[in-house]
Amino acid sequence: MAISVPATPTPAATPSSPALIPGVWRADQLGHGGVAALPSSFAQLDAQLPGGGWPLGMPTELIARNPGIGELRLVVPLLKRLTREHKLAILLGPPHMPYAPALASFGIDLDYLIVIQATQAADRLWAVEQVLRSASFGTLLAWLPQGRTRPEHLRRMQLAAQATRGPVFLFRELPAQFEASPAPLRLLLLPRPGQQLSVQILKRRGPVLAQPLVLDLPQPPSTLRISRADLPLHHSRAPMRSPEPVPAAPLTLLSTAHAPPPSSLIDPRHSSLPRPPARRH
Repeated sequence: MAISVPATPTPAATPSSPALIPGVWRADQLGHGGVAALPSSFAQLDAQLPGGGWPLGMPTELIARNPGIGELRLVVPLLKRLTREHKLAILLGPPHMPYAPALASFGIDLDYLIVIQATQAADRLWAVEQVLRSASFGTLLAWLPQGRTRPEHLRRMQLAAQATRGPVFLFRELPAQFEASPAPLRLLLLPRPGQQLSVQILKRRGPVLAQPLVLDLPQPPSTLRISRADLPLHHSRAPMRSPEPVPAAPLTLLSTAHAPPPSSLIDPRHSSLPRPPARRH
C-alpha cells in the first residue's frame, strides 16, 4: 500500500529571522540593515563600509602608527560637508594644533570648527563623554590617551554615541589594534608614498577584508602647480608668481584646564562646555 508523505512546508519568516532583527547580519555579507551613514567621498572605501559610509550613532576607531600620516585628511571631505551645512565639527585633544589656513584651503568653514585642548588624560576622557552626551555636534574627532583608556571608557563612549546624530571618530595609537573594543568599525591606517594612505579594516559588520585599501588623499588647491608647458606660448616667458595667501579665520579654541585660556582664543558662542570636576589635593 502506497503511503503519501506530506511535503514539508517552507518555514515562513518570523520575527526572530536574522533578516528582520536590526544589528544582525550574515557573516558573508555587509551589514547594511539599520546602519545610517554619511559617504566618506572615497568610493573604494564606501563600498566596503556597512551603510556605504561613515556610520552615525556609533564610534569608529582610526588606529594610526603615529600622528600626521594623513589621518585627518581622510575625514576632510566630511568636515567640509558638515561645516558648510553649519554643523559643528569638534576636534578634541589633537596631538598637534591644526593649521587653520590649510583647513580653510580644503573648503572647511572654520566658524563651525572647534578645537578642545585637554592635556591631562583624565580630563580628555571626561571631555569625550561630556561631548557625546550633549549630542550637539555634527561630528566628533577625539584622540584617546593610549595608556589610560580602559574597556569601561570605550563602553561608556559607545553607549553615549548611540544618542548622537553624527559620525564619531576615536583616534588611537598602534598598540590598540591588539586590544578588544566595542566599536563596530575599526580601521588601521598606515602611510604610503605618493600622498596615499593604506586602510586595513580590522573590524566591521561583515566578512573579513584580507587586503588593505590604498586611498589617494585629497590635496588642497594651494598645492597645485601649473607647468610652464601648459601655458600658452605668449605667456611662456612671463614670470610666475605664487598666489597670494588667503587669510583664514582663527580656530575656536577651548581648554579643559582649570586656568582659563586667553579670552581672545575663546568664542563666547561655544563656551558652554562644563568644566571637569575639581581635583582633590
